[in-house]
Amino acid sequence: MNAKHQTEEVQMTKQFEAGEQTSEISIPSPSDTTSFKSVESAGFVADTTVVKTASCSWQYTSNSSQPHSNQQSATDDASTGFVADAAVVKTAKRTWAHQPSSAKQGIIFTEKSVDASNKAKTRKLLDGAIALAWSQVKTRRRPPALTRARWVWRLAGSYHLCQPTPRLMDEAAWRFASAGRMVLAQWAAQKASEEGGHDRLALLDIQSMGYKAEAVVRELVPPAAITLVDYFTRSVQARDPIGCAGYSYTMERLAMGIKEDYIQRVEALLPPKTNATRCLRVHSAVGSDVGHVDETVEMMTELTSDERVQVARACYEAALLCFSPPKEGYISDEELERVLKALAQTKHK
Repeated sequence: MNAKHQTEEVQMTKQFEAGEQTSEISIPSPSDTTSFKSVESAGFVADTTVVKTASCSWQYTSNSSQPHSNQQSATDDASTGFVADAAVVKTAKRTWAHQPSSAKQGIIFTEKSVDASNKAKTRKLLDGAIALAWSQVKTRRRPPALTRARWVWRLAGSYHLCQPTPRLMDEAAWRFASAGRMVLAQWAAQKASEEGGHDRLALLDIQSMGYKAEAVVRELVPPAAITLVDYFTRSVQARDPIGCAGYSYTMERLAMGIKEDYIQRVEALLPPKTNATRCLRVHSAVGSDVGHVDETVEMMTELTSDERVQVARACYEAALLCFSPPKEGYISDEELERVLKALAQTKHK
């Protein structure tokens, strides 16, 4: 990474980390942080909104059914690919084979070498959409200070975000494959596999905090997590499920703002010999999300410009939800302590 890219990365990370001051986000599954207005009610601040980065821009017009590209954000290059007679997509539950009716309608598989400038343009497009969402959230509200009880609340939010992800990505893979969009189908199938078991990490973390994990996630259902999952679900089940790629990118990109020093600050708040940051570490800059972000960007270089604009729009919408504070206020420490007191594990003498 050259000096210019390092500077851009630092600036973007600082911007995302600033979201912690308004949204109480410390993991890609924010817990009690967001008002989570519906996508329809959130809207855009003007009839036409343009997201600009150093190298590209995209535009959304409210009276149009789809966003359209203001400038071509990246080139489409399949010249190194070949046409396959059949393509197979596998997940843990299903296997699909796509058989094109003719070579002309075949699926293009490109070689692993992806033009670096194409990747950079795609990433700047998506990051620019997230940054725009952050710039439009104007509030002086700040979340309560992080405490041991509030960390359990965040872990519950993390569980509720992680738990449906493999199922929803499996559904997205099936829908993409049914439409013959095999690049997206293979990406979604890989996501379904990668995210499996992450909800169990949150449960183990809650248990390590001294609580009955299954009971905690039944009792504590942060509205922020539920609304994000609702957005994710609607993206997957939309006529075109491509919005799920923007949701996934946003959550993993925000996770890259979680560095080792933040994790250590969380651990310093926890009781001695507590191992309650496993889920956080996986969804952080020291975990797997860094590689996942790069893989998603690489996948998106194989999409059309219009598809990338749709993904950027979803990035904006998902990020807007993540950065907005809750209208109803934050759950109080007293209420949280009251609920958790009844869910503590029994200590055997």
